Amino acid sequence: MIAATFTQGAGFAVREVARPEIRDGELLVRVGAASICGTDLRIVRHGQRKLSDGESVVLGHEFAGTIEAVGGGVTGYAPGMRVGIAPNIGCGRCALCARALPNMCPEYTAFGINIDGAHTKYVRIPAACVAQGSVVPLPDDLSFAHAALVEPLSCAVSGHRSVRVTLGETLVLFGAGPIGLMHILLARLRGAGRIIVADPVAARREQACTMGADVTLDPVTEDVVDRLMTLTDGLGADAVITACSVHAAQEQAVAMLAPYGRVCFFGGLPKDRPTITLDSNAVHYKNLVITGVTGGAPVDFRAAMSLVASGRIDLEPLLSHRFSLSQLQEAYDTAGSGEAMRVVITPE
Repeated sequence: MIAATFTQGAGFAVREVARPEIRDGELLVRVGAASICGTDLRIVRHGQRKLSDGESVVLGHEFAGTIEAVGGGVTGYAPGMRVGIAPNIGCGRCALCARALPNMCPEYTAFGINIDGAHTKYVRIPAACVAQGSVVPLPDDLSFAHAALVEPLSCAVSGHRSVRVTLGETLVLFGAGPIGLMHILLARLRGAGRIIVADPVAARREQACTMGADVTLDPVTEDVVDRLMTLTDGLGADAVITACSVHAAQEQAVAMLAPYGRVCFFGGLPKDRPTITLDSNAVHYKNLVITGVTGGAPVDFRAAMSLVASGRIDLEPLLSHRFSLSQLQEAYDTAGSGEAMRVVITPE
C-alpha cells in the first residue's frame, strides 16, 4: 500500500509499505480520511527526535476510519465500526497516565511520530491505545473528513480548558490559521464578549471575521498592544491565546493582559530559541496567569467529537483541499505552501 513516510536522516518519501499485521488486543483500521498537520510538516523539514537515524515512520496522526479487523481479546469493537482515534499513547504506569493525560506522559508514543500513522490505507491501533479509551465510535452522520479534524479541535479544547474564557470576556487570539479559527469557534461557544484576532496575512484576517472575530489586527503594520488598549479603554484583555510560534506574540500577549488576565501559550517556539523577555513584575502586580498546552487528552478528544457531532462546531470551512492517496506528494506540497487551511487525504 502507498504511504507518506519520513526516514530520519533521509527525509520524506511517498513509497510502498506493507499492510500492517495486528496482534491480540489490537485493531486494524482502514483510513477514511486523514489530514496534514503542521507537526507533519515540521517532521518533514526538521526531523523527529523520537526517531533514530535510518528509522522510518508513516506520517499522519489526525484521522478516522473503519475497523477492518479485531485482535484477540478485544471487546466493544467490531469490524465495520466507524471510529476516530486520539493519537497520543501513554505508558500507562506514570502519574500523568494515572490522571488520564497520556499526551503528557514522558514516555508517550504517537501515530505519525514514532509509530506508523494514517497517511496510507491501513493503520494498526496498538493495544495500549485501545485500553486507554482513545478509540472513539463515530456518529453515523459524521463524515470521515470532519472526524479527522476532531484531533486538532481537541487540542484547542485543551487550550480553552486552561485559559478559561467566560461570558462577556475579551479574548485576543494571535494566529488565524486552522487552529486559530477553531479557537474562535470555541470562544463563541464559551460566550466571549469580544474576539480580537492578530495575524499578518490579510486573507486569514478576512476568514477570521467570517468565522466570528469581531476585530482583526495586523501585527506587521500596527502596534497591537496599543491598539488593544484603545479598544478596551485601557483595561486590556481578559484572556490571550497565542496560536502561533512567534516570540513577539508571546511577549505582546503578556503586555496586553488586564488585571487577573490569563494567557495560554498554545504554539511552541523553535527549539534553538525557546525563550522570551518576560515582565515578571506585570505578572506579580496584575495577578496574571501564564499557562500553556501541548496536545489533547482522550477527554478533550471526546468533548471535541461531541461538539462536532452535535453541529455546535462546523469544521467544513477549514477544509480547503482534498486529495486521494495517489496524490500524496501533491497533498504535502499544497499543505507546505502556506496557502492552504487543512488538507485532507481520502481513499481512492
